[in-house]
Amino acid sequence: MLTVSGLCKRYGNTEVVRGLDLHVQRGECFGLLGPNGAGKTTTLRLLLGLIEPDAGSIELAGIAVPARAREARMKIGVVPQMDNLDPDFSVRENLIAYGRYFGMSRAAISARVPELLDFAGLASKADAQIPQLSGGMKRRLTLARALVHDPDMLFLDEPTTGLDPQARHLIWQGLRRLINAGKTIVLTTHFMDEAERLADRLAILDHGRVVAEGAPRTLIESHIEPAVVEVYGKGLASWTREVADSVCLRAETVGETLFCYTDNAQRVIGALHQASALRYLHRPSNLEDVFLKLTGRDLRD
Repeated sequence: MLTVSGLCKRYGNTEVVRGLDLHVQRGECFGLLGPNGAGKTTTLRLLLGLIEPDAGSIELAGIAVPARAREARMKIGVVPQMDNLDPDFSVRENLIAYGRYFGMSRAAISARVPELLDFAGLASKADAQIPQLSGGMKRRLTLARALVHDPDMLFLDEPTTGLDPQARHLIWQGLRRLINAGKTIVLTTHFMDEAERLADRLAILDHGRVVAEGAPRTLIESHIEPAVVEVYGKGLASWTREVADSVCLRAETVGETLFCYTDNAQRVIGALHQASALRYLHRPSNLEDVFLKLTGRDLRD
């Protein structure tokens, strides 16, 4: 569904996307992760044919982009980072108006609207005005709107940013339904648990390059130790200096917390029993640990 080879984009002296290669198979959910400034937004704009690359090739749904970008966009649905629903239209009218952009007849759209409202959990809000909806309702409507023309592929740009946990889980349920129905999804997100739950494969970008690619569990197993013990409290500095190296495979101090990466958490916990002033959290390693190891912990603005 998507093939990208040698993609490059430069703004002035800054190379934002640097020789990017991506392949997304039909029916899979592909995650695109990276810190701010990694090149995710520019990559999406290139894939959608909104800007032209300086080098490289893109084939989207079997169509060359940007040469035939308009034709390609007729086959995909896009959920932008910020909701752009029309506030002057009702929920139903937003779906109808959007369907007309894709050349659908009013009868065809009207027949599809009940299914989309049910998918979004908005059947009771069909005639509500957009300002009356909660943030979660607006996000679900934006997702339903992207499906109005039954696209082969969806691009989701941070679909759950700003939502509470209940709304996030509702969005996830809808996305799983789409994945199970065979839709192809490209997902960008800053929520590592979201990527770990939804993505079949993912690529981590940094400074315009792919620094790791694969299934979430495979990346965790290949890039990070199996367990993490987060240690904090009074006396941490001396414990770190005197004990950490002997019980941690890798230790990293961030602020007031020591992250002890290990394949034997009980050994670390046993050593901590001798330091009663210290507190700890023991957990399995996850995709966020991989992300931070590969892209660093420095704040990106």
